[in-house]
Amino acid sequence: MSQIVAIVGRPNVGKSTLFNRLIGERKAIIDNISGVTRDRIYGFSDWNGKNFTVVDTGGFVKGSTDIFEAEIRRQVQIAMDEAAVIVFLTDVSTGITDLDMEIARMLRKNPKRVILAVNKVDNAQRQMVANEFWSLGFDDTIFISSISGGGTGELLDIVADILPSNEDEFANTLDNEIPKIAIVGQPNVGKSSLTNALMGEERNIVTDKPGTTRDAIYTLYNKFDKKFYLIDTAGIRKKARVHEDLEFYSVLRAINAMEEADVCLLMLDATVGIESQDLSILGLVQKRKKDSLFWLINGALIAKETNTARDFEKDLREKIAPFNDVPILFTSVYEKQRLFKTVETALEVYENRKQKIKTSLLNDVMLEIIEKNPPPSHRGKYIKIKYVTQLPVYYPTFVFYCNYPDHVKASYRHFIENQLRKHFKLTGVSISVYFREK
Repeated sequence: MSQIVAIVGRPNVGKSTLFNRLIGERKAIIDNISGVTRDRIYGFSDWNGKNFTVVDTGGFVKGSTDIFEAEIRRQVQIAMDEAAVIVFLTDVSTGITDLDMEIARMLRKNPKRVILAVNKVDNAQRQMVANEFWSLGFDDTIFISSISGGGTGELLDIVADILPSNEDEFANTLDNEIPKIAIVGQPNVGKSSLTNALMGEERNIVTDKPGTTRDAIYTLYNKFDKKFYLIDTAGIRKKARVHEDLEFYSVLRAINAMEEADVCLLMLDATVGIESQDLSILGLVQKRKKDSLFWLINGALIAKETNTARDFEKDLREKIAPFNDVPILFTSVYEKQRLFKTVETALEVYENRKQKIKTSLLNDVMLEIIEKNPPPSHRGKYIKIKYVTQLPVYYPTFVFYCNYPDHVKASYRHFIENQLRKHFKLTGVSISVYFREK
């Protein structure tokens, strides 16, 4: 099942403001001019233990001859088709418009769960006016204010209740005991060629035209005592370059593949080097704590030249800091160099993510380090860390119990994370560190 939440509605009702609120950052451009959001914007959110992707769509219009608005209509429809939950946003300040009625009729025919969110309800008078929106006929109707955040917690409660758990979302289609490795990256970096080379057959179409792979393709690898699902995804281009409806669909499927994967293999073309879009894709992967990561550099020349490879790796680690504790592997898909090393590295990262460290070992190692390097005091209050344990969740998460958890500085959190990585096998894995009072 999809883990995508699509925000739809007519122009200028506050979709981008709500999007920014749900993902916790100012990513979408906000303006009171209709049509500001033309490209779809993807962001990551989590609530009540559920991780999901939020899609901010353009304002839905009807019957316009404007080429951009016609494109928006088609791509809003694609977003709704791919989403698990649709948030239909309206504006109390204008009341129910004819276009709201038209969108509501369309959504009532959609089998997906729809939440009607009435925006800009920020006082008692507007609360009374907002009651008329119940006439649109949606059981899940809530009143919110995207700017102040009022009601958005209730909205997220409903979203989290509808979405499947991140552990169970793929259970009905694939064997969850088998690792799932997604190959992600920009178009035309060799993702399909890698799949074909590993499988030893032309399973996926390969051309030099970006966008050949339109959907996420799942292949079971079962060779040399190694067994896993290999997921070949569509290339993720900068949104400004995504013009075709089908490519928008492909990008949504690639994002879903990241949600479902245990390990993401991020491919780069050595002849091009790392670009800002590669870092954006890294951000998509890293924010999904579920995914582990390593980088695969595809290029025959750089794989052979030691100094070139060393300089390339140094530059890459500097650009991806602070999360640079990831394997970086140089290979040549076309010359079939280091292909099995790719498999071994991916499975090593998978095992790193799965490991459960004994509580006794954690305390023996970390408490000794903390005793030698205690956290800085806060206004005369000395912070004493007494105990550490790993939580039973799907990625390495550690809790340090202390007397003043709110006063532990971010720099000390980073120090603790680095020490965990140094003393335990956590390469390629996103981890979380929490401090709680006991």
